[in-house]
Amino acid sequence: MYEHFFQCPYCWEEISMLLDSSVSKQIYVEDCEVCCNPIELIPEFSENELISFQANDLEQ
Repeated sequence: MYEHFFQCPYCWEEISMLLDSSVSKQIYVEDCEVCCNPIELIPEFSENELISFQANDLEQ
């Protein structure tokens, strides 16, 4: 597992989430631990290293 820190697209607080680095491309939804809004997470790994990360609000 890989811990990644980023800003919530709703409340702008810095939060962290554990990402599974064993899967190279992923898209899933997790709730912000501060404001509880759903965040679409799109991490991409190469050789267990994070190469791309997006955190999108679902109201777009």
